[in-house]
Amino acid sequence: MNLLLQSAICNLKAEISITGSKSETNRLLLLQALFSNISLANTSNSDDSEVMQKALKGNGEIVDIHHAGTAMRFLTAYFAVNEGREVVLTGSPRMKERPIKVLVEALQQLGAQISYENEEGYPPIRITGQKIKKNKVSIPANVSSQYISALLLVAPKLQNGIEITLVGEITSVPYIKMTLALLTEIGVETSFEGNTLTVKPLTTNLKPKTLTVESDWSSASYFFSLVALSNEATVSLSSYKKNSLQGDSALVEIYSKMGVETHFEENKITLVKQPNFILETLTLDLNNTPDIAQTIVVTCLGLGIGCHLTGLHTLKIKETDRLEALRIEMTKLGANISVTNDSLTLEPATKINPNVKIATYNDHRMAMAFAPLALKVPIIIENAEVVSKSYPDFWVDMARLGFQTIEIN
Repeated sequence: MNLLLQSAICNLKAEISITGSKSETNRLLLLQALFSNISLANTSNSDDSEVMQKALKGNGEIVDIHHAGTAMRFLTAYFAVNEGREVVLTGSPRMKERPIKVLVEALQQLGAQISYENEEGYPPIRITGQKIKKNKVSIPANVSSQYISALLLVAPKLQNGIEITLVGEITSVPYIKMTLALLTEIGVETSFEGNTLTVKPLTTNLKPKTLTVESDWSSASYFFSLVALSNEATVSLSSYKKNSLQGDSALVEIYSKMGVETHFEENKITLVKQPNFILETLTLDLNNTPDIAQTIVVTCLGLGIGCHLTGLHTLKIKETDRLEALRIEMTKLGANISVTNDSLTLEPATKINPNVKIATYNDHRMAMAFAPLALKVPIIIENAEVVSKSYPDFWVDMARLGFQTIEIN
């Protein structure tokens, strides 16, 4: 499905409810599978979370997680410690190109039995669940934090817990801290000192507990962008809290530099466009929040300002090579943009080419990040249904804001 997006709306006003964070939901789904006394509320309705839930409840030998990278990492650890169960964990063609070796080797250090079905270092992988007694492991710190979180999440079920030594500079610290906070919330003893992470085994019976998932800050990023690109806007989003576990809550500070003021009220945030705001070139290190890079770059293009973003090395192994995808699609729009293996530089633009077809590369964030530009020029989003990976209601909510969404060939 290709969608032509356009808008004649100058003043955005709406109240929108966004479902629970995919990041929190998938962590809690795994913990729920390990500890049956956990109940969950406000879980994500994303494809990734549905895939995760189905995989955890299934009993077949082949477990296909399609495009869900989080599920691939978390389930690798889960099945490795699921004693007596043998599975082949596989996914989409793109998933078979995404590396898993760092996590597999870390689990093998602990005594896990994992082998590659095809190319070494990549899915599909065959996992035979073992009783894990070893508890010390080292892992590169500059890889996807999901590898580290995968180990942390299964640690309470290990006989001796786990002690992880992170080697080198740590990437995406907020996501690691999110995992530790969720473990603490269910009563697990954890620590994070220097480059050492420790999780103690949970030896007592877990009392029944209901955990409510906060709404997804990554999904909120597209509304921050819309407000920044509007003439006037007051948009309320729920359910959010000021002291969020999610690293992408850094949006509040980042978008304050693009004329968006955020007000916290009970369980929601209200985004307000500041009139006559003076804009300047942005220089940001997104090492802790790489998932919002696409949104920020597109916003800067729409505002006519430049930006220099660093800390983006993990974007090379996402649903697509997001840095290269951004370079290609932004160039179509008339942007002067350059990328390296871990950075991106955008020059200020005075014009945006209209009616450009944006390829999405099976990447939900490509579709949603470019959509706000419809406030400036008509834009076509190819394979728009890809948003279901994390935000199935995105186009419905865009229509509620007054955008025309016309399906075309």
